Amino acid sequence: MIRWFVLGGVACALFVALGIAVTGQPAGVDLSVAGALQGLWRGTFGEATLVVSDLLGIVVPDAFAIALFVSAVLCRYRGLRREFLVVVKVMPVLVVTRLTSAVGKPLFLRVRPRSYPQFSYPSGHVVAIAATGLCAVLLCVWLAPWLTRVAAASFAAATVLVAVTRLILGVHWLTDTVGSVLAVLGTGLVVAAGVRLLPGPMPVTSVAA
Repeated sequence: MIRWFVLGGVACALFVALGIAVTGQPAGVDLSVAGALQGLWRGTFGEATLVVSDLLGIVVPDAFAIALFVSAVLCRYRGLRREFLVVVKVMPVLVVTRLTSAVGKPLFLRVRPRSYPQFSYPSGHVVAIAATGLCAVLLCVWLAPWLTRVAAASFAAATVLVAVTRLILGVHWLTDTVGSVLAVLGTGLVVAAGVRLLPGPMPVTSVAA
């Protein structure tokens, strides 16, 4: 279990270090990517990109959060104690990882590539979908292990897609999206280990041995 705390702590430290490094002046890679994508947010392509960005970065995470709460209520009502405990343990992971955006923005005060409300680091949309993915994987590890790889691959792809949409829309720097993933992994691993969701259920063979 210690290694999960260590890995989470390292990711959190990298998130903070990256935030400090890029807050004053955008990194060269940030300027290059922003320059290459400049103006793409205008017109029909930009409107379609915004729909995808909000769908995966707002609608899906919010729907997942609601479904998680409803699942806890149903598990409790039906007497599914193990499932209920797993769902309840996942809840603080979701809350803390989602909060990294709300805490990080006023902490680093990074200006966005173009005029846009709120600060830039980290990306709230990327944090939301990455946090949702992490929690979905944790649920699969405990309740549906055969779906773990599918969930991990699907949400990894969704996280990358959301990050790309935020870059195309010109509302985030590349390092904002990288920092978002670091924040979610860091806080998520620490909290998940703290509530004993990691390293996961002990295999039956190990118990028998």
